[in-house]
Order: sequence, then C-alpha cells, then structure tokens
Amino acid sequence: MLRSPLLVVLFLLVSCAPGEAPDAESELESRISQIENGLIASLQIKGKPKEYFNLDERLAELGIPGLSVAFASNGEIEWARAYGMADVSDNKPMTTASYLLAGSISKPLAAVRSLQLVEDEVFNLDDNVNDYLTSWQVPDNDFTATEKVTLRRILNHTAGLTVWGFPGYDNGDEIPTVVEVLDGKGNTDPVRVFRQPGQAWQYSGGGYTIMQLAIADTENVDFAQSMKENVLEPMRMPGSTYENPLPVELHGIAATGYRENGDEVEGKWPIYPEMAAAGLWTMPSELIQYGIEIQRVMQSGQDGILSYETVYEMLDAESDTHGLGPSVQDHTFGHGGADEGFRAQLLAWKNQPFAVAVMVNSDNGKIIRELLLSIANEYGLPGIDPVVREIAEMPPEDLQKLVGRYELADIGVFDIVVDGSRLKFSGVDFDYTAWLYPQSDRVFFRSETGSLLTFEFEDGVATGFESQGSRAVRLDHPSPTP
Repeated sequence: MLRSPLLVVLFLLVSCAPGEAPDAESELESRISQIENGLIASLQIKGKPKEYFNLDERLAELGIPGLSVAFASNGEIEWARAYGMADVSDNKPMTTASYLLAGSISKPLAAVRSLQLVEDEVFNLDDNVNDYLTSWQVPDNDFTATEKVTLRRILNHTAGLTVWGFPGYDNGDEIPTVVEVLDGKGNTDPVRVFRQPGQAWQYSGGGYTIMQLAIADTENVDFAQSMKENVLEPMRMPGSTYENPLPVELHGIAATGYRENGDEVEGKWPIYPEMAAAGLWTMPSELIQYGIEIQRVMQSGQDGILSYETVYEMLDAESDTHGLGPSVQDHTFGHGGADEGFRAQLLAWKNQPFAVAVMVNSDNGKIIRELLLSIANEYGLPGIDPVVREIAEMPPEDLQKLVGRYELADIGVFDIVVDGSRLKFSGVDFDYTAWLYPQSDRVFFRSETGSLLTFEFEDGVATGFESQGSRAVRLDHPSPTP
C-alpha cells in the first residue's frame, strides 16, 4: 500500500490541541512515525510518481519476517525499534535485543583488531602476510614473484585473492578449520592468488579469512576471544560475539534466518568458521557503536579504539571506494552484510554526527535501502538517494540476442531469457532472480537495485557483460554471423 508522508504530517498536526507544544519525546515519536510511513522505493523510474511505503506493510509485502534498526545522534543512540518476528513458527517477536548475523559487516570490525596490532608494531601493513602466519602459508605462484599479499591489500581488497564470499554451514555439518577453508576442503574453492597483488580491486572474503588466521597465529589465542576482549567490549558491544557455532546459551535470543521464499534456513541459522569475513552476531544498537566510535575519533581528532592517524588512513579509499576495512563514500562510511538468511547495513556520516544500523532476518534485504532513504529524507542527510533510471524501447529481436548462459566471476552461473519486453536474470545453481530493463541497446538495469549491466559484443553477438566491477563471460557463445 502506498502512503504519502504528507498525510502523516497532516494527521499529526490536526491531532494536537491548539497551542499545545509537543515535548521532546512526542517530537521524536512523530519523527519515527514519519520514517515508518515514508519508506521510499530505492529504484525510481523516470516519468513515474515517487513511491512511498509503510514499514509494517512493506515487510509483509516483501515476505520479510522481521527488522531491527538503531539510529544514533551526537554519539548516542537516539532511537531503536524492532518490527515483525524473530521466529515465525515459534511466534517469537523481533526485539531490539534479538541477535542477528551481520554478514560482511564483520569485516570492518575485524579490521580494527588488525590495525590495533599495526599500532602495537606487531603487524606491518606492507609486509608479506606470510610473515605472520605459522599454521598455514599463502602459496606463492607466478603472481607473487614480485608483489606479495600484504595486510593493507587484504583490508582494501587489492591482494589479488579468490573466494568472494562464503555460504556458511548447516547445523550438523562437519565444520572445517580455518586452514581447511583456505585449502578448499570446506564448501568453497581454495583461497589463492589469481592476479598480481596490488594490481586491481577484487572483493575477497578469502583475504579476510587469511587475516583472521594471522591474528590467531600471532596472538596464539582464539580469534573470537581476541575480538571480544580488544574490540567488542571496549567499543560498547559486550553482547556481540564472533563465536561460531553460536553458543547454546544465546540461542533463545537469536533470530531465525529465512530464505526469500519464506523457508527457514536449515538449523535456523548458518555457521561461519570464516568469522572475520562473515561471523559476527550482534544487534543494531550494538553494531552502531562501531560507527559512533570511528566517527568520534575522526571528527574530534582524539584517539580512541584506534589512533586518529590510523582512522584517517583507514577511511582513505584508495580503490573502488574501499578503505582499510569499511566501504567509503563521499559522505559516509560503513559496510553491507549478507549471510544466509540475513541482511544488514551500517552507515555513519563523515561530517555529521549521525549513524544508522539496520538488520533483517531474510535473504530479501530490499527494505533496508528503502528505510535508509526514509531516514535520510527525514533528517536531511546527504549521500543516500534513490536510483533513477529510464526505460528505453527495445525490439524483441534485439532482446533475443542477449539470451544465453553467463558466468559471473566468483559469484556463479546465470541464465538470461526473454520475458515479454524485459529480460529475466536468474541463478542456475542458487536462488536468485531479477528482471533486467533496457536503458539502451547495450546497458540494462536490475529491477531490484537499478545496478547496471553493460553487455559486450563481438561481430554482433553478445559475449559477456560487466557489472559493478565484475565481468561475466557467456558460456554458450554462438558462432558470429558471417
């Protein structure tokens, strides 16, 4: 159901008695109500009216069981709310204390520990990471002959390493050790150097798993314990943990993860031995403390969990908007997260005292961006805007030229087929479907995000496409027309 924020404002105005001055608490509740009723569609089609949604109705429409959010102002949490269900079958509501998996937001927090060790002169950002590994070594090959995998390159994803992400393990599975994961004895390929380190950006959860092992080897302590003692507790995150499997005593407050079709994740949630890359259990009101602390150090110039100099270097994005851990944009820093059955987003503003963390227990995280747009609109925050696209006319015969099977590096194989006046883009071995709309004869955008795919041609035949820095190759390449 579409609902205009203007109607909410009018309702609030007429519901106050003449001359009545709302107190701070009622003003905040009014603001939260406008956010809840003003979710903005993240993809706007040029020429069509802007869409707004109500949060509860949108959760139901998208089939997302629950959502938890926290918003901070001037270094403190201004408000936190939870909606929907943490577990549908057990009728357990989502609360602001419900545990959820943070996915790849685990990475910037894990980076804090490695940077602390740099400050303590235990690590050096630019030394060969093998100098700090005792239980395993990054195998050398032709790509490492002159350039090495370093901590700096692992942190900003320029180490030339494989394994983009991890699918996790089910309860009852045999959980591999970190060394076994790195050697491909789990459910992913081995982590190896596939291009010269420092040459180009390529997201790698595998790299952060190497960093996890380097921390554990150097400190001779369990990684989760090191993170708790040195990062989580000092950063006002005492309830959060990197422990995987999740300790039994925490099961009662953990949210169940759900597939996009509404099915529970096997065993209610996955297990990640790749803790630094994907294993953080937390809740928004604790996760946001990372944004608050890094923001405080940066804006005040005073040392904190890290020194000001280290934070300044950490937020200097050298390649593809990635700093030493967090993603860095013009106005914000933070990270997104996607574990099996969970999605999350953490953002903090560089030059303003605001931060926000949003987490859902579903593979469908579409509502996160819509809520962030509503929050940014309400508080007048820069750097978060809808994606605006224009649909171009394209003859069916031109669409047919793009039909085929494509392999996207480190993600998987996709089929593209024609469906009416659009293309259907779907995973072959995993659950993913999106519609592709033409922006031109070569450029298409995804229906759920607006992200672009640019097709490549050879002699009039589509041979692949490029999307968000990754290249897909067509597997069923037909012979060129004579």
